[in-house]
Amino acid sequence: MVPEIDLTDEELLRDPAAVYGRARERSPVARLTAPGFGPMWAVLRYHEAKAMLGDPVFELGADSFMRPAVPEECLVYLRTMQEMEGDEHARLRRLVSPSFTARRAAAFRSRIEPLVDALLDRLPGRIEDGSKTGAVDLLAHFARPLPIDVICELVGIPAQDRASWREYGAAVAAGHGRQFADAIPAIVDGAKAAVARRRADAGDDLISDLIRAQAADGDRLSDTEVVTFVWHLVLAGQTPTNLIANAVDALLRHPDQLAALRADPGLMARAVEELTRWCGPQLLTIPRRPREDVAFAGAAIPKGEPVTAVIVSANRDPRVFADPDRLDIARAPGASGHLGYAHGPHFCLGAALARVQTEVALGALLRRFPCLAPAVPEGRVGRLPDPGTWRLASLPVTL
Repeated sequence: MVPEIDLTDEELLRDPAAVYGRARERSPVARLTAPGFGPMWAVLRYHEAKAMLGDPVFELGADSFMRPAVPEECLVYLRTMQEMEGDEHARLRRLVSPSFTARRAAAFRSRIEPLVDALLDRLPGRIEDGSKTGAVDLLAHFARPLPIDVICELVGIPAQDRASWREYGAAVAAGHGRQFADAIPAIVDGAKAAVARRRADAGDDLISDLIRAQAADGDRLSDTEVVTFVWHLVLAGQTPTNLIANAVDALLRHPDQLAALRADPGLMARAVEELTRWCGPQLLTIPRRPREDVAFAGAAIPKGEPVTAVIVSANRDPRVFADPDRLDIARAPGASGHLGYAHGPHFCLGAALARVQTEVALGALLRRFPCLAPAVPEGRVGRLPDPGTWRLASLPVTL
């Protein structure tokens, strides 16, 4: 008896943790449906989800992604590591991983801090016209622009070009439509120019790191691969936008947890891990397809049928996390980490950078504005109807 879940169901969009949680306690897998799409298998429990994400039988490929309509010359840059498997994926991962270590991310912290401070400096001037409460949208004026500012800094985009890149970042964050497709050629052109600059004059930035990367056998990344990586960064770099916004909203709705974090800023790293588990933005992983018929978690899954891991369900699995629906920023790290950055060969390469960015953003925000408070009641904070991503439409706060 495999539960069936409609991805357009209002209750699911309003409270995915509850809907998936009920299904998880009935079965380790479910079937997801939506108008215009074929059914998709969904893995609901932690251990089964982790096993699926690490099993090479379940493959990512071009049919796991929807291609935007872009000029033909841009298509080569849209095929990122996420679509690759086997030796091809392992080669690229080996070359780029040294640029994304926790140590390298920590070294970038000092360059992220002034970007955060600059956005916070401007927040008081962003109070909405006519707002009786003095509300400012923290999503629009802090969480959304920060990741693209960080990417511009890390890949060496010149200061005079960064305003345009902020527009590109906003288009990518929207995730669809003409604006999104139109931003891609501009991002590719900017990335090509950045690579050319660093080929001529290397610096302390991510592109220079990637250009210098060399395997033991002398293998190096091509310019096309470096440009593709910059595009992938812009695409994947939007995750901190929603993580930061969700985290702030969660803390404001749990004043005991907010007070505990203010009282002990040393809890920040642990808090970010717990917030990622509890309200991380990625609800579903990119669908994989088995290369053969498989028996998995009690279900017979035919070759080629899409399978996703439901991260929001796995991260609330009581078989792994004690009292999983409770937000606890002091939760001790367990042997089993959350799946907020997926697992296996396609574990998020930028996880360390996302953690540092979120830590810096939350820490500076809470220090700068000790009276930070929600500007609207909890039920009136709107979320976008996106079954794949848990994200706010806005985050009005008072400073």
